[in-house]
Amino acid sequence: MTNLLADYLPLVIFLAVALVVGVALLASPFLIAYQNPDPEKLSAYECGFNAFDDARMKFDVRFYLVAILFIIFDLEVAFLFPWAVAFKEVGLFGFWSMMAFLGVLTIGFVYEWRKGALEWD
Repeated sequence: MTNLLADYLPLVIFLAVALVVGVALLASPFLIAYQNPDPEKLSAYECGFNAFDDARMKFDVRFYLVAILFIIFDLEVAFLFPWAVAFKEVGLFGFWSMMAFLGVLTIGFVYEWRKGALEWD
């Protein structure tokens, strides 16, 4: 029985350390953070309009257009990393497939640029 408990001792120590670190990381902001809220700090900043206005109000579509462009180019990078890692195995067909993908993406980017989607007046 003693050997069995000795085998589990590192696991118990690991769980105890993880619990202490987790509680310390959750409690530390409440203990050491600077508590001085002001209206500017509590205002809406993500979407460009106040969150508590009428749901039928007009809003600027450019915020969402920029978000969609970010997602598109973020996914491009997500496709480029595995392609670069397996570059030797994909061969010439994989290379030209990725060039076609990047070409379509570049054409879309140039189209958005020409249409003025990236201009912020």
